Amino acid sequence: MAIPICLTCGTSYPDAPTPPARCPICDEERQYVPASGQHWTTPDALAAAHANAWRQVEPALFEIETQPRFCIGQRAFLLRTPHGNFLWDCLALLDPATVALVEALGGLAGIAISHPHYYTTMPDWAAAFDAPVHLHARDRDWVMRPDDRVVFWEEDERALAPGLTLLRLGGHFPGGTVLHWRDGAEGRGALLTGDIVQVGADRNSVSFLWSYPNWLPLSGATVARIAARLEPLAFARLYGAFGLHVAADASAVVSRSAARYRALLETDQP
Repeated sequence: MAIPICLTCGTSYPDAPTPPARCPICDEERQYVPASGQHWTTPDALAAAHANAWRQVEPALFEIETQPRFCIGQRAFLLRTPHGNFLWDCLALLDPATVALVEALGGLAGIAISHPHYYTTMPDWAAAFDAPVHLHARDRDWVMRPDDRVVFWEEDERALAPGLTLLRLGGHFPGGTVLHWRDGAEGRGALLTGDIVQVGADRNSVSFLWSYPNWLPLSGATVARIAARLEPLAFARLYGAFGLHVAADASAVVSRSAARYRALLETDQP
C-alpha cells in the first residue's frame, strides 16, 4: 500500500491497508483538523500535483519550498559546509528532481528538524541519502514512522558539525530546536528556527507561540528563558518559517521582541 500523508500537516504514516482514522499531530491544540475532516494523499499523488522550488538565499544556503503551497507551507534549507551538507527541517514532497539536485550538490551528511510539524516524510529523505535524522528526545512520542536512522539527542545543546550547533529551546514543543550557523551571514552568524522563534510580518520582530493556528501563547517566563539561551549567540540573520526572515541585527530583534512580548502579557490593556 502507498504511504499515507496527512493533507493538513504533511505527516506520513506507515504502510497500511487503509490510512489511520485520525492524525495525532493534527488532533491536538498546536495543530487542527479542518472542518472538512481528516483527509490523506500519497507520495505519488503529491508529486503529480506539486514540485519543489529552490532559491539560493546565501552562497552556502538553499531554501526549498513546495509549490503550490502544501499543508502548512513548510520550508526546508540545504546548508553546505566543508563537513558535508545538512538539511534543516523537512518537506513532505521528495520527488526525483529533488533527489537529483541534492545528490548533485553532494548529498546529505545529516538532517535536523525543529519540531514535529516538520517530521513529514523524514524516513524517506533519510533513506534516499543514507543520512541520520537528529531529533530531540523530548519529542520522541510524535514520531509516527519510527526509523533506525533517527538519532535522538537528550541534552540542551549538541554540535551537529564544526560551526553548526543544535539548541533545544522548547516552547512550541518540549523538544523545539533551532540551528545556529556560526559562518552564516558572511561570518556574522545565522539562526535557523522554523517557528520555534517565528518572524513577524514586518520582518523586524519575532514572536513565540504554543499554537500558531489557534493563537495560544507561551508564558512570559518561557519566552524569557528562550531569549536568555539565545543572548550569548552571535547571529545577524534569522530564518523562520513560512518564507519569513530577519535580514539584519537579528540578535537584537529577538531580545527586543522577547521584552515586548513579556511587557504585553504583564500589562492590563485598556
